[in-house]
Amino acid sequence: MPRRRQHGSEPGNNSRSRRRELRLSKAKLTGVLMSALGIFAVACGGGGGGGGGGALAAKQILHFPVFQDPKTWDPGKLDAEVDSELVQNVFDNLWRYDNSLNIVPDIASKVPSSSNGGISADGLTYTVSLRHDVKFSNGDALTSKDVLYSWNRAVALRGPYRSNLSAIDGYTDVVTEGKKFCAKGADPTVCATSVQTALAANDPKFAMKGLTAPDDYSVQIKLATACGWCLAAWSLQASTGSIVDHNAVASDPLNWWSKPAGDSAGAAASGQVGTGAYKMTEYVPKQSIKFKRVANWWGSPKPTLTEVDLDIKDASTMPTAIAAWEQGTYDLDGYGGNSTQPVADILRIKGNSRESKELLLKPKGRTTWVSFNIGYPSTGGPFVGESAAAKGLRKAFTLAVDKSALASTVCHNLLCAPATGGLITKGLIGYLGDGSDPLGKFDAPTAKSLLTQYDPDGSKTKNLKYSYNAGGLNDPVATFLQGQWKDNLGISVQLDPHPDASAFIADRLLGKYTMSRDGWQFDYNHPQDWYDNLWGSLAAGSNTSGYADPTGDPTVQPTYDSTLMSADGKPISEALSLYKQLAISQQNDVAYLPLYYSVGQFLIHSYLKGAGSTAQADFYWDGISILKH
Repeated sequence: MPRRRQHGSEPGNNSRSRRRELRLSKAKLTGVLMSALGIFAVACGGGGGGGGGGALAAKQILHFPVFQDPKTWDPGKLDAEVDSELVQNVFDNLWRYDNSLNIVPDIASKVPSSSNGGISADGLTYTVSLRHDVKFSNGDALTSKDVLYSWNRAVALRGPYRSNLSAIDGYTDVVTEGKKFCAKGADPTVCATSVQTALAANDPKFAMKGLTAPDDYSVQIKLATACGWCLAAWSLQASTGSIVDHNAVASDPLNWWSKPAGDSAGAAASGQVGTGAYKMTEYVPKQSIKFKRVANWWGSPKPTLTEVDLDIKDASTMPTAIAAWEQGTYDLDGYGGNSTQPVADILRIKGNSRESKELLLKPKGRTTWVSFNIGYPSTGGPFVGESAAAKGLRKAFTLAVDKSALASTVCHNLLCAPATGGLITKGLIGYLGDGSDPLGKFDAPTAKSLLTQYDPDGSKTKNLKYSYNAGGLNDPVATFLQGQWKDNLGISVQLDPHPDASAFIADRLLGKYTMSRDGWQFDYNHPQDWYDNLWGSLAAGSNTSGYADPTGDPTVQPTYDSTLMSADGKPISEALSLYKQLAISQQNDVAYLPLYYSVGQFLIHSYLKGAGSTAQADFYWDGISILKH
């Protein structure tokens, strides 16, 4: 279910996870095929990323920095944004997202639907036809057995994204079996080798019964229950839906991904072998990574870049990397999940008539808000429950914040935009429309009136704290909020910064704070990615506010859960109205204080053609070329 990014971590923190670290594995699953909506880019000046045609440079080697050493590039366990946005060029899925976030065929020959016979009438069976010409970088032919191996392996390894496959019949059995070797805290070598041994022996306990291969180029997927979001989740690049070479994994079940891709096929395969347009040929930990174009690659477009060279830098050196880009050492900066740049440098570049044309400002699918403690009575505070007073005080604190002023003051209208259209970011399926969220409005007089009505003597809102993980934008945002509440409500809120982001997030997801910074970056373009993972009983144990979560407050009405279950089980065309009902209910209940949508900053020299980003990830390298300059 979600992709990218640690729930609530600060954009630009390069150790962040693609998703939040407490990921749901018990999701209720549903529906049929979704149709993705595109997103548009906002370019500053003429925009970077190359324009029309032009003669190609003789040297086609792309060079840029990244700011984190790989954690893992194993699709079955991968969880870091910087890793996924690199190795999406090495591994393929059955389907992929294009540059407009549409789902298109990748290894599969077509996107299944009810109209083309790929999805059964009841939505429970997917029939997938594979291309016959797909080969791994070492020459191994890809067949349906590789799909079964890769997906079963991902589930057995119990990685962060395993639940993307949780609708498949037999998923729970394999997860349970994998827990014998791969439970939290288990020895990683024992986990990897035990799973590989079981799969190599065709142990039926490690095979989801709903995943079968009628022949070498057909895969049949039977679901335990209909799933309207599954195709979107299975298409998530560099994740559990990605296909790996079982021969290469067998060469070193734990560390195969960290070694250069070998050219030997069959049982002699080794290293980071994938079906993508590029293969890793050199890796010096904490120094550099080199990828080279796969000769005679089966896919399209045929890659022009012959090589991609990455320098691994410490995050503290980002200003130095920008200077290197300005001097021509780097072709671009911002790829690999590093699109939140130092503000001072971006402002300087924005003010430079030449360099501003090479600055690309791209809305990212990431929203930041304030969560109130609603559903954890033991934590306490004036916002708990659904009484008129609790809702009124939540609304007072929400309307007291000028979101447009935050975007201009803190973000300089470059790093973020005010969140006024709901929590799902603009351009994604489920966005409610500009200015449609009443909680996104600024109304200081009404805020003050509500405070006077529901806390006339100030006793309820005395000694409040706003908790957040320190660093990045979080610090100036906290100071801005503190000032807004003081100026517009007359309330002195104490700031509670936490230097250890992981510890803060773990405590916050357990409902330990009265008011706290919250956030989400989407994984795949479907509302389920937000509503299943953030609120209600499905998010139990990782629900910051406790909204609609009976775990913390047994008196919660089940309306949220029942509406969500119904929505998740329908095609997106039928489900959208139900997801909108959930959004409106949250607004009526004042379940959050919306702050901003993030904007990524990319520095792309004008001689690069085809470089850029979606709201989700970098454009693939096979579409980039270097023009004469």
